[in-house]
Amino acid sequence: MSIFNNSEVQLFLLIGIPGLEHAHIWISIPICLMYLVAIMGNSTILFIIKTEPSLHEPMYYFLAMLAISDLGLSFSSLPTMLRIFLFNAMEISHNACFAQEFFIHGFTVMESSVLLVMSLDRFLAINNPLRYVSLLTNNRVAKMGLILAIRSLLLVLPFPFTLRRLKYCQKNLLSHSYCLHQDTMKLACSDNKINVIYGFFVALCTMLDLALIVLSYIMILKTVLSIASLAERLKALNTCVSHICAVLIFYVPIITLAAMHRFAQHKSPLIVILIADIFLLLPPLMNPIVYCVKTRQIREKVLGKLLTTCRR
Repeated sequence: MSIFNNSEVQLFLLIGIPGLEHAHIWISIPICLMYLVAIMGNSTILFIIKTEPSLHEPMYYFLAMLAISDLGLSFSSLPTMLRIFLFNAMEISHNACFAQEFFIHGFTVMESSVLLVMSLDRFLAINNPLRYVSLLTNNRVAKMGLILAIRSLLLVLPFPFTLRRLKYCQKNLLSHSYCLHQDTMKLACSDNKINVIYGFFVALCTMLDLALIVLSYIMILKTVLSIASLAERLKALNTCVSHICAVLIFYVPIITLAAMHRFAQHKSPLIVILIADIFLLLPPLMNPIVYCVKTRQIREKVLGKLLTTCRR
């Protein structure tokens, strides 16, 4: 159902999982649990890094930035996802939709940027360990964090303004449980060429981050292979495992979704919606788990805090 004012749509409709509307209330249970674990996990990472002086190092500061990005993604998508699956409330106003896509895209770009600087961190730690501390000082790490935040803000700032200038007639059903720039602009009945071009530019920036991450790991692998001892090689590579997992968790759903939109001739709408939901739910959920399992310092501090709390 569309609501019109002078033939223009006044509300967008978000979609849950087509064909499973009757089970939305049951689907909301695992979704709520995933959000709860993601928020608690990333908040715990931030708390541990803030309160433990031994973790006040560049690697953990970058991990804190990743946790902030994950919390941003969770809180950006949480309101509409829960409204749909808990209360079957699909309507969202133009301004609320544009604001949501701004935050979702902003934190997505920020997460991509953080993963890039984390790969640089790993390269410096392996390639030049003696100068690592002097190269990545706390002051430089803070400046890098500020630059990443400004980059993310500036890249996605035009999105809501370019969307607001468009006219939306007749069609108002979006393809996901949250608002995305590329999804919203397709509903426009006016010329959206600027949105298409700028959206492609932002996507290109994200893919450039991935290309630079791959380049960093090629250089890391080259450095590791030059190490004579097999044990030292494995030790060096082991420090990268958590970051590699985070990169795969973040980029695989994005690339899969883009490939399906581009190449799949008879793609299933249900599969596309599920992958899009995974793209927002999986990184915030899995990153804290991966880093707690694979990073001994984080794991020990978390377990220590839990044991201390239980004893009290």
